[in-house]
Amino acid sequence: MAKFKKQNFFENTNESYELLPFRFARINGRVLLTNLVGEYFFTKDEVLKSLVDGTLPNDSDDYLNLRSLHFICDDQTQSAKQLLGIKTRTKLSNYSNLTSLHMFVISLRCEHSCPYCQVSRQSDDKLAFDMSYETASKAVDFALSGPSPRIKIEFQGGEPLLNFDTLKFIVHDAKEKNEAIGKDLSFVIATNLAVITDEILDYCKLHDIEISTSLDGPASLHNHNRPRPGNNSYELATEGIKKVREKLGFDKVNALMTTTDKSLDDPRIIIDEYLKQGFSGIFLRPLSPYGFAIKTKKYNAYGSKKWFEFYKTGLEYILEINKSGVHFREFYSATILKKILTLKDPGYVDLRSPAGIGIGGIVYNYDGKIFASDEGRMLAEMGDNTFEIGNLATDNFKDVFLSDKLLDPLEQSMTTSAPRCSECAFEQYCGADPVFHYATTGDFLGKKAESDFCYRNYNTFSYLLDTYDSNLETRSIFESWIN
Repeated sequence: MAKFKKQNFFENTNESYELLPFRFARINGRVLLTNLVGEYFFTKDEVLKSLVDGTLPNDSDDYLNLRSLHFICDDQTQSAKQLLGIKTRTKLSNYSNLTSLHMFVISLRCEHSCPYCQVSRQSDDKLAFDMSYETASKAVDFALSGPSPRIKIEFQGGEPLLNFDTLKFIVHDAKEKNEAIGKDLSFVIATNLAVITDEILDYCKLHDIEISTSLDGPASLHNHNRPRPGNNSYELATEGIKKVREKLGFDKVNALMTTTDKSLDDPRIIIDEYLKQGFSGIFLRPLSPYGFAIKTKKYNAYGSKKWFEFYKTGLEYILEINKSGVHFREFYSATILKKILTLKDPGYVDLRSPAGIGIGGIVYNYDGKIFASDEGRMLAEMGDNTFEIGNLATDNFKDVFLSDKLLDPLEQSMTTSAPRCSECAFEQYCGADPVFHYATTGDFLGKKAESDFCYRNYNTFSYLLDTYDSNLETRSIFESWIN
């Protein structure tokens, strides 16, 4: 029978040790060390200097902690290198099943006129901007031909419910074709809920279709951000949420908010609205530089520094809510914490390296054009087709995914080799957004020192790690969010 090794096995008889790859950053007077798989350790400057100089005492707590976390190895722990390899493969395992999210833009028509809209929407009577059955069938064939065992079809617009007949055709066509393939197939509709009916809800219940909607805050803020005829966007959205829950089930609808300049005044009223509507969390999401958000100058109404202050205020309020006994998450924070504290990558598209464009999700436009991401489609609506990677009329799955149009930005998005990213202590938790950087700087890599994407993530990672490590009550709350 196997026995425990004797004590002297665990004692380091050789005072020399080998450094394993790590990066570091200084946060609030402490030094943060992170290794290849995102394990981290807070220490002091003098310990870092001693570590690098090779003089760290092998009987110190710092030495033992750093050895157990694979920052150093000695004659007793040569297996650390193999363990790092296993953990790295585990973290990257999601990439073997590329492209599970398939977004079908079945109409550009919309009866809202949101000034921050990222899409070049069309008025609700322009039928030329609806997806045809023929294009829809080709998109279904394309989606089901990929290697992922799980396929989620997300209906987008405009307002996709304005082309409900094509939506029904796609659901029927996908289910019928999938009978011979056997993939795990699911559907979700991204809708403002303004035109939802009992007939639509009955159909969604029959086919187990989930709903995703927008809720920017209380009535005054939501109606300001999302105007429509009648100025009743909030009323229709909240009534629609209620109807969906009654018909489909409480957990069959989720909501997203977008942070505009008007939202910055007080994140607490937005969070209170989500609590009022019975949601279990909120994603404090910033604007993106596309579509009407640029044309109406909404994107430039505030910078990343103002958003980060908004985010911190909101997160601190959410922590207070949790301390009062109400479980309520901030979803972006929960995603980051899962990447930091576990080996399971949640697969969030904006926090992937290589980037999530194409391999994380792909978009089929109403006219058959294929885009690497929804943001790439929005950029095309502004006149730049850089991220148009194919066409359903002429290209198959292999053609698209082996094309330079996709592979070039993916190659440049590898954070392990990108300037500044490769040296950043948060590289393992972060990702790349070549569409964002191309839209703002003209190249896939971007200027990291000036990047809003980098500023938001660097400060968010720093704040979350420092808060998690320095407060036991907050640590318990954060862990509850990812378990």
